[in-house]
Amino acid sequence: MQKQLFHIFAQLMDILYLMIICSVSLAVIFLIIFIIGAKNGQFEDDESPAVRMLFDSEVQKEKDEDKKQTEDEPEGDEKIDKK
Repeated sequence: MQKQLFHIFAQLMDILYLMIICSVSLAVIFLIIFIIGAKNGQFEDDESPAVRMLFDSEVQKEKDEDKKQTEDEPEGDEKIDKK
């Protein structure tokens, strides 16, 4: 009975060692990916993308106003001289 328990315990310990090796190697891979991303400037500016959507409406209003002004102006053939 004790030998069976010992073998089961030994198998569990082997799996535990394997899981530790897998988790440490996965952590090292993620660390390398993070360092590469940080060197490439991926994490430089976290603020402006969140704030950028607040300014889109102003840009859209300016585009709409410009479009409205060009639509209101008559073209060369449509101009009527009033004298």
